[in-house]
Amino acid sequence: MGISGDQSPAGAEVPGFLAALHSAGQAFGEHQLNNGNWQTATAGTKASAFAPQPVFLSPDGQVLVVAQGRFLWPAGEFADTASSLGNGAALYSTYREYGADMARHIKGHFAFALVDSARDTLIAATDRFATVPIYHTCRDGDIAVATRLADLQPPLGDDPLNRQALFDYCYFHFVPSPTSIATGVGKLPAAHALVSARGDVRIAPYWLPDFSAKAHATAPAEREATLRRLLGTAVQRSCKDARRPAAFLSGGLDSSTVAGFLAEQQNGASAYCIGFDAEGYDETPFARITASHFGLQLREYYLSPEDIVAALPELAASTQEPFGNSSILPAYFCARLAAEEGVDLMLAGDGGDELFAGNERYLRQRVFTPYQRLPGGLRRGLLEPMAKRLPGRFSATRKIASYVEQAATPLPDRLQSYNFLHRFQPTQMFQPGFLDAVDLSRPLNLLRELYHRPAAGTELDRLLYHDWQVTLADNDLRKVGHACQLAGVQVAYPLLDTDLADFSIGIPDAVLLQNGSLRGFYKKALRGWLPDATLNKSKHGFGLPFGVWMRDHKPLQELVYGSISRLAERDIFRPEFLSRSVALHREGHAAYYGELLWVLTCLELWLGARPDGDEVN
Repeated sequence: MGISGDQSPAGAEVPGFLAALHSAGQAFGEHQLNNGNWQTATAGTKASAFAPQPVFLSPDGQVLVVAQGRFLWPAGEFADTASSLGNGAALYSTYREYGADMARHIKGHFAFALVDSARDTLIAATDRFATVPIYHTCRDGDIAVATRLADLQPPLGDDPLNRQALFDYCYFHFVPSPTSIATGVGKLPAAHALVSARGDVRIAPYWLPDFSAKAHATAPAEREATLRRLLGTAVQRSCKDARRPAAFLSGGLDSSTVAGFLAEQQNGASAYCIGFDAEGYDETPFARITASHFGLQLREYYLSPEDIVAALPELAASTQEPFGNSSILPAYFCARLAAEEGVDLMLAGDGGDELFAGNERYLRQRVFTPYQRLPGGLRRGLLEPMAKRLPGRFSATRKIASYVEQAATPLPDRLQSYNFLHRFQPTQMFQPGFLDAVDLSRPLNLLRELYHRPAAGTELDRLLYHDWQVTLADNDLRKVGHACQLAGVQVAYPLLDTDLADFSIGIPDAVLLQNGSLRGFYKKALRGWLPDATLNKSKHGFGLPFGVWMRDHKPLQELVYGSISRLAERDIFRPEFLSRSVALHREGHAAYYGELLWVLTCLELWLGARPDGDEVN
């Protein structure tokens, strides 16, 4: 049996760790410890989202721990151990105390792997929001985990790409947990642990939110004061050990909150903003309001179509898996500007909407509640058949039919009403041979399982949990984390602080959506501290006007059309679907169909940069 971990060469930074438990007599790695029982594999890059920790080896040489991230140790023995000997030693102490159940007793933003050679055991876990991803594979008795997908593929096999994951990418615009783009390699969902003990491998949640424990009796003033205190503490914790922290600033509620507390805690703090010379997209005026209000040093960069042409090929090719969220590009330019100016840590505002009910879809679902309360026989026997027969040439009848169709669709399926794969028939999009290896129902089944996973909870509770797992863990945090890694700067997420998240779980729906308003409680608690313009603005973020620009910008068209032309040669999409997608963008809604072209372009750029990409030809 051997174990592989990550041990960085002197003076180098490593983007993650690799740990493996092998069958007898097998091992791989560059360096050996303890007469060959422990092996370490090393890999280098210019920076990482979280700096890896040194490898910890127990005094008896039987237990190895590798860790990455920002751990939050409550005051006591484990905190003292972490302070004096490092997080690896504290994790080892936690293992000795709790065994395979150790993950539920750890807080913070982290990933870790522990291997106990005496007990033939490997334990790996990522935090509640998977801020640091963990990939895993098990073949021929060998099990390995890593924070980078590429670290698992060379030593453990070169299987072709996972076609189900390619289909899932087209559905979600990213590859969702628990699978990955590589055949035979999985990805730990948020708040999950992998435990391999004597050949038995188990992957399960180690934490689920208890939505039944709502603090209904808490006085409003006390609750608001608690929020403000926890927000300040979260920003302070996030900046620990940072030499020069700064903040992303879009001018929205969350980025303004984080930047505001940073300004109060750090004299002369900086914030970084991306602007767009496109009507309806530029939010720099709101960022300037926040910066002026808190005395922040604001740095702006106006992104252009030329920037997309120059940066997208490298950016799309560099992600661990295909990734189609277009706001990764402005996030990258923002982080790159900060890194060039000496910033070593960026604070991101991700998570506020998902903890404190700020996404429009949360309120939108309430529009359908009256319909759901009607008798089932009336809905299914009369209203739904009638709605399907309404003439489509009138705006009023189209709206009625659309309402009934959506209201008749249960959650979470209803959230996907405007998904491209529900607007186009898969058989019209994909090659028949490609679909032979695909379960078309898998994406919705995955979302249903997530939505119903909490043992108790209201509709809003379940929507929030769904978004923690999908919107945050698999999408937004992958976006910001990779953008910062590529730019060469670390990132932290203060609004996903463990104590802040625990606090949010106990807030009743009626308080979260006070006065029927998104973020009602949050806004009331911060009124008078945040600028009124920030509290009253609509949600936007670093939205990229890609589809609008592409209508007239020839170099951008050449990049996209060339990518889609190459994609048509692969055994994935029907060429006529790709041609139709281009035509719909030219003739229809530029932003909506521009997103489709972005997703397709990023997929081709990612496939084209990999030798195994040719395996889908």
